[in-house]
Amino acid sequence: MGLLLKVCIPLLGAALAFYFYSASEDFNEEMLRGKRVIVTGASSGIGEQMAYHLARMEAHLLLTARTEARVQKVMERCLELGAASARYISGSMDSPTLPEQLLREAENTWGGLDMLILNHIGQSSVRFFDGDVEHVRQLMEINFISYVAMTTAALPMLKESEGSIVVVSSVAGRTGGPFIAPYSATKFALDGFFSSLRQELIMDKVNVSITLCILGYINTESAVRAVSHIIRSAPAPKDECALEIIRGAALRQREVLYPPLSIRATLLGRSIAPELLDSIVRSNFHRPNTTA
Repeated sequence: MGLLLKVCIPLLGAALAFYFYSASEDFNEEMLRGKRVIVTGASSGIGEQMAYHLARMEAHLLLTARTEARVQKVMERCLELGAASARYISGSMDSPTLPEQLLREAENTWGGLDMLILNHIGQSSVRFFDGDVEHVRQLMEINFISYVAMTTAALPMLKESEGSIVVVSSVAGRTGGPFIAPYSATKFALDGFFSSLRQELIMDKVNVSITLCILGYINTESAVRAVSHIIRSAPAPKDECALEIIRGAALRQREVLYPPLSIRATLLGRSIAPELLDSIVRSNFHRPNTTA
């Protein structure tokens, strides 16, 4: 009986998870029309693609990224695609003044905010951990602390609009993989903080949704440049990934998993056979060139 329970309970959990994550929900692009949205990390990759999708849906957009020339071009393209309005502020997310600057712009321009999409990441090499604690500290500042700072600044307006927070994270924040220890640590931190904050908002009867996006290997320029030489699997398309994130945010889903099948399989493996999963993950990587 004990063995039967050990087998049946995880299978039942997997079946229930599949049902809830796969339940069909009606998404209509009209849901985003006129919504006031901040997108961080919007100059390239998934952030850029989300901005374009939202522009086609006639949302109001405030975009931010480090490189002014690139984020300005994305803003101009959003206007061409039909955005209700589009603005940008360039800056590094580790700046303590940027969150207030962005939220002040949203307040002055729109009078409020409906959706905060947190998507930016700091630069991190894919390699064996070499004991560089300062790099971990800097990466935590951009990949985690700045998410908390942006959320803190945005919550008053989001509470008023009963809006949404979208946190773009990674499967590396649910299960560890080789050569990404600092990056993985920041993503685990996001998962813990925003999962806890969600509980507090519910207990406090605050109608602000939090959607955690658990992503795999996506064909963004930065991801392909960083890991294409050591990972065996093929990346998933960034434009489709961006659309799934927006869909999940509009439906106020708890989580977005993309690519869904591989992420579900990974999370299930972590629960019922973690050592086997670790072995499979390791087999998907080549050793990086330690002399580079």
